[in-house]
Amino acid sequence: MKIIFFSAKPYDQQFFTEVNQQYNFELNFLEAHLNSKTAVLAQGYEVVCVFVNDAITAEVLQILANQGIKLLALRCAGFNNVDLKTAHSLGIKVVRVPAYSPYAVAEHTLALILTLNRKTHRAYNRVKEGNFALNGLLGFDLHGKTAGLIGLGKIGLATARILKGFGCRVLGYDVAKSEEADSIGVEFSSLDALYSQSDIISLHCPLTPETHHIINASSIAKMKKGVMLINTSRGALIDTRAVIVGLKKEQISYLGLDVYEEEGDLFFEDLSNKVIQDDVFMRLLSFNNVLITGHQAFLTSNALQKIAETTLQNIQDFANQRELANEVK
Repeated sequence: MKIIFFSAKPYDQQFFTEVNQQYNFELNFLEAHLNSKTAVLAQGYEVVCVFVNDAITAEVLQILANQGIKLLALRCAGFNNVDLKTAHSLGIKVVRVPAYSPYAVAEHTLALILTLNRKTHRAYNRVKEGNFALNGLLGFDLHGKTAGLIGLGKIGLATARILKGFGCRVLGYDVAKSEEADSIGVEFSSLDALYSQSDIISLHCPLTPETHHIINASSIAKMKKGVMLINTSRGALIDTRAVIVGLKKEQISYLGLDVYEEEGDLFFEDLSNKVIQDDVFMRLLSFNNVLITGHQAFLTSNALQKIAETTLQNIQDFANQRELANEVK
């Protein structure tokens, strides 16, 4: 089985090569993103493996189908970048990694919360310069604060457990009520109640037409003044321009992002020697109470191992004509 990887980084090659010793597939890793111009590179392969910022449009899928591709393997959980209807009509099956390490993303969520609160990133830079002054580094106790989680899947529940360990009251909103959330001590809430009562709001829901821009001018207006907003899920859950207005009005006092709505042209690349053309993103960076990481929440050795194992097992199941447990339909 010949597999071509798009948007591949050195860590992808390391973990997939190690896991592939069990399968002996032929792997080829490309740094290029998959798009209408690069899709022709899949000629001669049987499986295409992609990541979150590859654009699998109807045009791309048609090119892949013309080359005989029958399986699209996502090495991620999200699939909003795939035109599923076109894939189905062309007979291309789509598989994903529904869960790799919820702890990786949950723990990064807490890293953003703690860094924004205790300003350890600013303290680090000060001390490096011999500045030991504490002015401007004031934080607050997480213990006793109310945290609101939008989305109570595996990552949301892992985040809830950690926050409960800090002594937080945890409110949760999801379309389906979870018995596990009950057992953790999460209080189910309406969105409006969550907005109005939470000191910290963290997003852990998938991106769907219903959740697109779930954080917008209207929802921000319902939040506590001075709220901390965290997003380690999908960039388009947040209306970035509305958040910038919220920051300027000091309705939002802390913003932590690991994802960004227009991240496709930015994240996973070294742009340090280039002029970034995204004015909205650069405006975000101008705030001293905004912390942005480049979609690294998933990046632990545990998660990368699980992603490689699940992806290659998905491909093995396809090759052996077995039921595809992780197929996206």
